[in-house]
Amino acid sequence: MTTLPQRVHIVDVGPRDGLQNEKQMIPADVKVELVDRLTGAGFTNIEVTSFVSPKWVPQMSDAADVMARIRRKPGVTYSVLVPNEKGMEGALAAKADEIVVFAAASEAFSQKNINCSIDESIERFRPVTEQAQQHGIRIRGAISCALGCPYQGEVEAGAVAHVARRMKDIGVQHVGVADTIGTGTPEKTKRVMDAVLSVYELNDISGHFHDTYGMATANVYACLELGISSFDSSIAGLGGCPYAKGATGNVATEDVLYLLNGLGIETGIDFAKAVATGQWISGILDRKAHSRAGNAVTAKLAA
Repeated sequence: MTTLPQRVHIVDVGPRDGLQNEKQMIPADVKVELVDRLTGAGFTNIEVTSFVSPKWVPQMSDAADVMARIRRKPGVTYSVLVPNEKGMEGALAAKADEIVVFAAASEAFSQKNINCSIDESIERFRPVTEQAQQHGIRIRGAISCALGCPYQGEVEAGAVAHVARRMKDIGVQHVGVADTIGTGTPEKTKRVMDAVLSVYELNDISGHFHDTYGMATANVYACLELGISSFDSSIAGLGGCPYAKGATGNVATEDVLYLLNGLGIETGIDFAKAVATGQWISGILDRKAHSRAGNAVTAKLAA
């Protein structure tokens, strides 16, 4: 029998990665309440917002306001996505505990989206990570398209390891391996994670899976078998997949919690409160939650 981790750390990315995909503008009040509800449910790491140009991501234009109004709880890490030095200025002013920088494992994706090579895109973050180091802010990296690309298709495990090495070189302390289009399967997930484990220690790697093809929780389990104990997930499965019309995006936090609870793995998160939060935000957005476990529990309670 494989020895699974006894405890797992979950970063809820719903307020940032989830809500930024919403077409309708979400009021800052709702974003603040979502973060505070997640804190109340026991989450110790929440990706709150991103300091990006309002021109490109209007949904995140209230980043400073949201960061100023959340009720901060001791011991909770409040993370923000930072795309450049200007974004870093915002993160510093907002007293973020952690910044997230990012790069794709696909050369085609990097060229198509930011018109530069992977290596160039990572090098651009060096001044940002240097500032973070000077101010004692934790640095997390996200490797997108690690298990497939909408433009080039297959992505080699070696390409993902290369990005991890470059990220480590600029000071990234923890790296998240993201299946951006949700095409990954357990064996492929293990191959990619093994490649990244040649660069980062076990405790410095996390999985970020999208559920486009229904494989996200299976991929989480594959990571658990390797001993990986950190994952990103999104409350109520907030967030779509922009490369697969109508597809779900981030794996729902409630579904990951249901899996972990069933395995007897501790998270420190109150499952009932997480479900209630997922149902609440889905009601605000006027749609059914993208969480099978959350919807099943809610239907059972209603019956």
